Amino acid sequence: MKKISVVIINRSNYARLKPLLIEIKKSKKIKLSIITGSSSILSKYGDASEQIKRDGFKIDYEFYSHLAGENIHSMTKSTGLIILELSTILSKINPNLILISADRFETLATGITASYMNIPICHVMGGELTGSIDEKVRHSLTKLADFHFPNTNRSKKIIVQMGENPKNVFNVGCPSIDLIKSINFKKEVDLNKYSYGRGYRVNLKKKYLTVLIHPDTKKYQENKRLVLETCKALKTIKHPIIWLWPNIDAGADLIAKSVGEFADKNKHMKFNFYKHFEPEDYLKIINGSACLIGNSSSGIRESSYLGVPVVNIGDRQIHRERAKNVIDVKEDYLKIRNAINKQISKKKYKKSFLYGDGNSCKKMVKILEKIIPTSDKKFFIRN
Repeated sequence: MKKISVVIINRSNYARLKPLLIEIKKSKKIKLSIITGSSSILSKYGDASEQIKRDGFKIDYEFYSHLAGENIHSMTKSTGLIILELSTILSKINPNLILISADRFETLATGITASYMNIPICHVMGGELTGSIDEKVRHSLTKLADFHFPNTNRSKKIIVQMGENPKNVFNVGCPSIDLIKSINFKKEVDLNKYSYGRGYRVNLKKKYLTVLIHPDTKKYQENKRLVLETCKALKTIKHPIIWLWPNIDAGADLIAKSVGEFADKNKHMKFNFYKHFEPEDYLKIINGSACLIGNSSSGIRESSYLGVPVVNIGDRQIHRERAKNVIDVKEDYLKIRNAINKQISKKKYKKSFLYGDGNSCKKMVKILEKIIPTSDKKFFIRN
């Protein structure tokens, strides 16, 4: 039986891999082990590990690696700690293959560890173009990986252009679209099970906005301006706001502090700040939004399939493929305000299949069952 280890390092990482984990767990040819660490085991960032357990998965190992501070120094040092912790864990599991996704600094540390331990790597969501430090990380992981599951045709082409063997590159779509397809959207989200701290409970049956702003690690000192310009625009719009906690990147504390200060100064606003939602509830929240505002890849990836109007702010997602539901603006409150007003005047956009049709995970598992794990890769040169 083939032993495959999956490393989960944050809430969105789990949300996007959950449907794939379900399919892997069903396989009679694969033995799954799950490793959690970094922000996935921290209550401050939603403690995804508890959700993983509630969903019926066994966590084989947990590791602590996060250094507080949410700046470029703590992020860099945390990367080193992950390598130290994972090298011990992987030597105990001794997997045939390790599966990683996307472009986080934690994922890079995982890729480095597996590579030096001669463990073949399967990378999900490679080949994409964005506008942050994540792009360097993502392409580095492509070169560390032995097998690839990109989510779009362009991403597959980019991976092959980077010297990867086309026989090991499989575009089957994004696993998170499978999760969307499985959700019963008629069942309402129960907000009572989530902690909230700003005094206003949003009525999900009425029009509301969802905001999610992550740090831009290339210019993390400027993240406060991004938040303030967004807040200034939101003050002019009367709809209730659900704002989600940022990820763990450098600048996260600055964003959270800026949002908190804004909420304290504008207590008349119908505003609430949530740490996290369960994966299905998060997608329901997005789906019910009159507009998703911020710089999260959710606004580009999942929202394209849902057809949700999106205002994407800044350069964090600048080069990522997007559907027609996205309006891109700079960090300027007038442009943000105008874009929001334009989007909330619209109904939903037509569903896009840019990132898949919701049938990717079964295909991925069939490929994982068949491939022969090897870390003896060579640069592929087209004749």
